[in-house]
Formats: sequence, structure tokens, C-alpha cells
Amino acid sequence: MKNEQLLSVKNLKQYFKLDRNTVIKAVDDISFEIYKGEIFGLVGESGSGKSTTARSILSIYQPTSGNIYYRDKLISNPRIYRAEKRFINRNMQIIFQNSTAALNSRMTVKKIIEEPLLIQKLYPNKEDRLAKVYELMDLVGLDKVYQDKYPYECSGGQRQRIGIARALSLSPEFIIADEPIASLDVSIQAQIINLFKKLQQEKGMTCLFISHDLGMVRYVCNRVAVMYRGKIVEMAETKELYRNPVHPYTRTLFASILVPDPSCLKKRNHSKYNQLRDDYWDGENHLLEVSDGHFVLCNSRQAAEEWIINWNEYVTI
Repeated sequence: MKNEQLLSVKNLKQYFKLDRNTVIKAVDDISFEIYKGEIFGLVGESGSGKSTTARSILSIYQPTSGNIYYRDKLISNPRIYRAEKRFINRNMQIIFQNSTAALNSRMTVKKIIEEPLLIQKLYPNKEDRLAKVYELMDLVGLDKVYQDKYPYECSGGQRQRIGIARALSLSPEFIIADEPIASLDVSIQAQIINLFKKLQQEKGMTCLFISHDLGMVRYVCNRVAVMYRGKIVEMAETKELYRNPVHPYTRTLFASILVPDPSCLKKRNHSKYNQLRDDYWDGENHLLEVSDGHFVLCNSRQAAEEWIINWNEYVTI
């Protein structure tokens, strides 16, 4: 799905300096594009840099270097971001991973969902605004009885639904969903994922979908990028990536997907990925296109071909 390019990330780096001699390279020179109307998945183990990437896109963290474009506007530039802040906030929203920290504990559920509508001066009529709040609560499966409750009176799953309702309140063009279903029970997970698919199909919503649930990513995303230690090691259309993973880390990661078939699980030859076995890591490397739209991080085509040939050396899915 390659329509109009909505978001472009070019050579993004996000470093955190702990002291004079220690620098954490949370995001280390990554590039990708997200097209209008697609759901772009970002997967990887904890600490790989997924949430940091999301926060850098929204200028919660000011990038160390690199450029981020939204509708051809260089929003990573602080001056441009300040000038376009109202437009960006109206069209870009985030569902945070930690719903407890993301919600104001002194505001009721109704006020939390209503706040973006007031800030953006939408629905000036109070009755219309309240009707919109109720509509959003119903959309995410939250009963009206919770409207006057505070976040600490709600369960983790209910708080997450409040965060999703707030993010959807402005009908944004682009949503960053950082583990949006992690704390939800299975039935509500299906409801939220189907809601995302519906918004994509009917309203052309674009989404950066960050998740550990590889099965859900396979179902909901059009393209997927795999992150490891701050780098994107592989990126392709979802069907291509799951059918033909090339990078050893991607193969090891996909081998962790649960399959409801004990006989299939017994056949797997699991192994722990060891990046020291791959000579690309300390040398000059880049995303190499090994097939149409399928990119792998390595230092030469020969290295990529060796990975393809030596599949069983690492893991069998």
C-alpha cells in the first residue's frame, strides 16, 4: 500500500547521555516512511527503541539528529514544530503504553476524554460535546457509569480504553499506538483491533502500531519493521516478512510466536540470537533491498545471501 507519504523518518538518532563517558544509543540511525491509510507495525524486544522512536516523532524527546517530516513539514525542527503545534496536535495523537501515568488522576473519565475537544475548540455546544464523549466511551467498550470516576478507580484495562478514547476524540489523521492492547482482556483486544481496522478502511486512518504481540501485528499491519538495539534490522510488507524472514534476529523473534499445535512446537529448534556472530554490527551497514520492498540491515549482499542459505544455522520456525 503506497499512496501519499504521510510521515517520513530520516536517519533518526536519539541518544541519552548518562555521564561524561556513557551514552545510551536508544535509537541509532533509523529511516522509514509511513503512507496514508496504512498501519505500520514496529516490533522488537523490550528496550529495542520502539517507544523512544514514537516519542521522538511527537517531539516529546528532541531528536539528537535526523529529520522527521509530517506532510512535508520538518516537525523535528523546534521552530517549525512550535509554529505548527496546533495543526500537529489536531492530526497526530498517541496512545501511551503506561495508561496510569498518561491520565490525570485529578480528572474524571468524562473530563479526560472531553479535554482535547475543549482545547481544540470543537463541539462548542456542551450537549454535543457530551454526546461525543458518550460515543467515544461506547466505541471503546466503556460503560457510561464510569464517566464520573477517576482513573485510580478503574482497572488497568479500563484506563487503557480511556486513553484510546481520548486519542480518538479529535478524529486524528495519524495515531501512534504504543502497546495499545497490552493490558486488555482478549475480548476487548479483538474489539479495539477491529476498531482500528474499521477506522483504517472507512476513514483512511494511518497508524504506527507498536506491539509485542506478533500474532496481532500480523493480523492488523500492512508493513512491519523489526527493531533490535536501536536499529531497524528488517522491514517488509507483513505477508512477505512473516513468510520469508531473512535477518537471524527476525527469525529468532518469530520463532517465539505461539502456535496452537504441540507437534509443530516440538519441531522447532530454538536458539538465542547472538549479534556477535554477525559481522555487520561493528562495520558499515545499511538497509539493503533483498527483494521488492524487503529491506535487511547488513554490510553486503553477500551477507544477506549467506543468512538466507544458512537458515537452519540459527533457528527453524
